[in-house]
Amino acid sequence: MSKLDSLKEMTKVVADTGDINSIAKYKPIDATTNPSLILDAAQKQEYKPLIEEAIKFSKGDTTLLMDKLFVNFGIEILKYVPGRVSTEVDARLSFDIEGSVNKARSLIDLYKKNGVDKQRVLIKLASTWEGAKAAEILEKEGIHCNMTLMFSLAQAIVCAEAKATLISPFVGRILDWFKKNEPNLSYPADKDPGVESVDQIYNYYKHFDYKTQVMGASFRNVDEIYGLAGCDLLTISPKLLDELEKAEGIVERRLDPKEAKDKKLDKIKLDEKAFRWELNQNQMATQKLSEGIFKFAEDYQKLEKLITSK
Repeated sequence: MSKLDSLKEMTKVVADTGDINSIAKYKPIDATTNPSLILDAAQKQEYKPLIEEAIKFSKGDTTLLMDKLFVNFGIEILKYVPGRVSTEVDARLSFDIEGSVNKARSLIDLYKKNGVDKQRVLIKLASTWEGAKAAEILEKEGIHCNMTLMFSLAQAIVCAEAKATLISPFVGRILDWFKKNEPNLSYPADKDPGVESVDQIYNYYKHFDYKTQVMGASFRNVDEIYGLAGCDLLTISPKLLDELEKAEGIVERRLDPKEAKDKKLDKIKLDEKAFRWELNQNQMATQKLSEGIFKFAEDYQKLEKLITSK
């Protein structure tokens, strides 16, 4: 048995890519995309028809062009996964509740017009206070949300209270921050701060019976993946999926909802003021959230420039 197959027995494996050929190869349950992944995929010749169709459909409307491009990639991806595709809202709306809600509705409407049921789509929103509030509105409308750019328990709590369908706490980016800011310390697999963060969130959710699912994301190596085996979902890049597929053996379960129930944890209440304070006190989470929003917005604009030039 490959370690990928072993992992699939306890965790839903999701492909973290916009490359449809990779999705077809590894047969994940779901797939996630973001502006950076779509920017990379859009420069490949095989996806030219998706771009051309979006240009034709938009009739010169840049906003509609970008929305249709993301939806086109999502529709194509759904041909190869039995579950859902995650489509990201423009990161420039990360602090705009109304703008995020309207953008999500527009994306879902485009999917609907192309025969895709909204149950097969997750709208990705940044895990800001405004993102959580937007998710709360959308979930009540039956539009399911995937909360991205998550680096802390405080973010996880407000997203769970908003009844978001899914969260995507980032593992590798947390490790990146600690390696940069505390370079004299070593971070073996069992002490990886990114793994520890997701472990904390997972156990908090299961202990207090939140329905929001946890999907570890942004992995730097397979040891981080092994450290979170048993998590509800894990979204993994094609490079690491390939490494898992080539490795033989059994993956040991590390996260278990039954064990989470036995932990002694205190319930944390966060209103807006408390959330902003807790996030501010966590410099890693504050910096990585800001950096992530900046990077996704930058790549969105690069993609927009690339596509409109065509």
